[in-house]
Amino acid sequence: MPEAQQQETTVTQPIPQEAFDWYDEYAHGLITREMFMTRLSSLATAGFTMGMLLPVLMPNYAAAEQVSFNDPDIKAIYATFPAPKGHGEGRGYLVTPSNMPEKIPVVLVIHENRGLNPYVKDVARRLAKAGFIAFAPDALHPLGGYPGNDDKGRAMQKSLDRAKIEQDFIAAAQFLKSHKSGNGKLGAVGFCFGGYIVNMLAAAAHDTLNAGVPFYGTPAAKELRKNIKAPLMIQLAEHDKRVNASWPEYEADLNASGVEYILHIYPECNHGFHNDSTGRYNEEMAELAWQRTIDFFKQHLLSETH
Repeated sequence: MPEAQQQETTVTQPIPQEAFDWYDEYAHGLITREMFMTRLSSLATAGFTMGMLLPVLMPNYAAAEQVSFNDPDIKAIYATFPAPKGHGEGRGYLVTPSNMPEKIPVVLVIHENRGLNPYVKDVARRLAKAGFIAFAPDALHPLGGYPGNDDKGRAMQKSLDRAKIEQDFIAAAQFLKSHKSGNGKLGAVGFCFGGYIVNMLAAAAHDTLNAGVPFYGTPAAKELRKNIKAPLMIQLAEHDKRVNASWPEYEADLNASGVEYILHIYPECNHGFHNDSTGRYNEEMAELAWQRTIDFFKQHLLSETH
């Protein structure tokens, strides 16, 4: 169990839902860190201290690793790719099975709004462990890459041109789909901002993507949604009001276009429930969502019909 979860068990009463909601607002730039800390301090009257709350809410990446980069079943390297419509060049974390069959599916792994942090790299390793070629680009490559600090990474990503970032990920998808050991089928999984990028790729790179799994991601621009062809598995958290508010309209557009999709809403879960580096992590639901993701990719990337 991740350390953040262990710390939470020492709290004698449940962390209020407001604290998770405030962290979500802070993590997505809707409130400042100062405002976030001020709001947390207001919970002192309910018996909570910063020492109780921060270890639960803030990420602890070292405690969350599930697949080591030294795992003998995988091989991890960094690779660059051309992105002429984006920032010129992209770079990402490429993980392959050690004993690779001749042709296997490839999956793009897309980080949140703070660059390629250790959690997302671990997700790429989990995919390779499950038999896929996984590639996790770092949107912060033009600025030197993920800085090792989420706050700084968030500010860096916010400073970049959003349209160019999107073009970088389109270029990454095209680069990965042409991998010499790939079978010509591309999947994409992403979290938060990365979930949005999966939805965007489905709409803007519809001839490239073969299956998409957006975790708590908002949809692509409305005028693009009619282009979606790839089957989608939509993964949402019950308490994620901000993202969930975008779903009814998105669902209507998917239905209008005849897109194949499946929706899962995970009960009693917060935005980020798959991220095992914070107290938002829900182990049972995260494992269920991940197994569904793997099964979905096997269904659509190994078959001849998609």
